[in-house]
Amino acid sequence: MLCIYWVIALISTLAMMMRQTRTGTKILDDLTVLDLYGTATLIMHGDTLCTDDVEYQAFRRYSRDPDNQRTFLALSLQTRRAQAQHLRATSQERTRLKADEIMDVNANAVTQVMQVHKVSRLIHGHTHRPGAHDVDLGGKMPGKRIVLADWYDSASVLMYDESGARHCNLNDL
Repeated sequence: MLCIYWVIALISTLAMMMRQTRTGTKILDDLTVLDLYGTATLIMHGDTLCTDDVEYQAFRRYSRDPDNQRTFLALSLQTRRAQAQHLRATSQERTRLKADEIMDVNANAVTQVMQVHKVSRLIHGHTHRPGAHDVDLGGKMPGKRIVLADWYDSASVLMYDESGARHCNLNDL
């Protein structure tokens, strides 16, 4: 059986909810554990793993605050679009100036979230550095971290079946 799951970022929440209704796909809560072919797998957005990016983590807390969300949604559509464009441009500029190690996951945060959820596999996005990375879980069990590619540039998805994970471009399916 084919199951299609989405983990969404704040900005895409409403669009994804509409897509879920029309396509029959399922939106997962951030930090969802699934059994993928006998292996407990944590699926998450991934932005909370970038703990060294203090500026982003402050913005994340602010943007997810229900009062701030209500205030933003009370603005006109034109104002919201203008603010979103400004925030995106500012974010892209700040991202360009930050060191790679600040914007990537913190290894301790990865280990901690995997141990708390008792999984040996983690699948996430946000960092947009696709690939599979080994994770040292303290010798208890070998860990694997699979990172999804950047959605904006490549329309990338992760396909997972009995043979394992593979990155695919939606345009090639």
